[in-house]
Amino acid sequence: MSEKSTEKKSISYKDAGVDIEAGDQLIHNIKPFAKKTSRKESIGSLGGFGSLFEIPEKYNKPVLVSGTDGVGTKLKLAYELNQHDTIGQDLVAMCVNDILVQGAEPLFFLDYYACGKLDIDTATIIIKGIADGCLLANCSLVGGETAEMPGMYPSGEYDLAGFCVGAVEKEKIIDGSSVQAGDIILGIASSGAHSNGYSLIRKVITTNHIDLQSNFDGSTLANVLMTPTKIYVKSILKLIESIEIRAMAHITGGGITENIPRILPKGLSAVIDKKSWKLPLLFEWLKDEAGLNDIELYKTFNCGIGMAIMVAKDDVEKATEILKASGEEVFVIGEVKKISNNDVPVQYI
Repeated sequence: MSEKSTEKKSISYKDAGVDIEAGDQLIHNIKPFAKKTSRKESIGSLGGFGSLFEIPEKYNKPVLVSGTDGVGTKLKLAYELNQHDTIGQDLVAMCVNDILVQGAEPLFFLDYYACGKLDIDTATIIIKGIADGCLLANCSLVGGETAEMPGMYPSGEYDLAGFCVGAVEKEKIIDGSSVQAGDIILGIASSGAHSNGYSLIRKVITTNHIDLQSNFDGSTLANVLMTPTKIYVKSILKLIESIEIRAMAHITGGGITENIPRILPKGLSAVIDKKSWKLPLLFEWLKDEAGLNDIELYKTFNCGIGMAIMVAKDDVEKATEILKASGEEVFVIGEVKKISNNDVPVQYI
């Protein structure tokens, strides 16, 4: 009987499902996009082990403000529709809008892109969308991580996470502490559902057998649902230069009901007039298709308000003018009042 061979077949990293050359090609593809987002404070370029960024000289006592987020199950629609060009803006928006509410100017952004097998073309499209979002936020895309992990994700699927850092003068931090009864709440229009409530949206589509390519409000339902999250950075920073903003709330998961109380001092509540803006057709449709009552609707979706701003009554007219000049649609949606017996943090009238 002959002896069995002890020689083992060579197995490469590529055989295991990780293509280092593909990763290198992706970096090559995205360098031009990242370069367009570069601010003068950026040091170096993509490809290093860490990213370097100087704090802008205009700050005397800078406080760094950081935020991280993802896109959630809106990604599932991107996979299904093979539509990946705007999901990167969603990622940037969810991070920069969050730090903006404290008065912070976004400075730089990093992304994390993970997949089972790297599709260079898809990844390039996604990261270009991230760069586009950074341009809208005037922050530098300074780096990130692309992780190819065979067996972790089904074919054609991926995950995204974003990380941003901004700065604000210590004495100009917006924390809601100056909010008073009688202050007015302005609502800035959203661009759609943004990146929240998509688990419910997808459940409605599946349960009610809805065609994503059906006509909807002059477009298709798919396009309406994939409209990227609005980035409010430039318009809000311009407003901060002119008036005192007492508090801001980014209306994300939890809707108006859950987000406005996050920035209200103890003893104060918000009275929201639902008739002060027209509920966009998308939310009317979702309310009907899901059989939602108003309570569920307003604590699940932004319902057409992407950012809420609290200002003194005397500043309402000027604030509205500045925001409209920046291209924003603005509504006076409510007022701050003292909490009485049995009041809840947000009351709708």
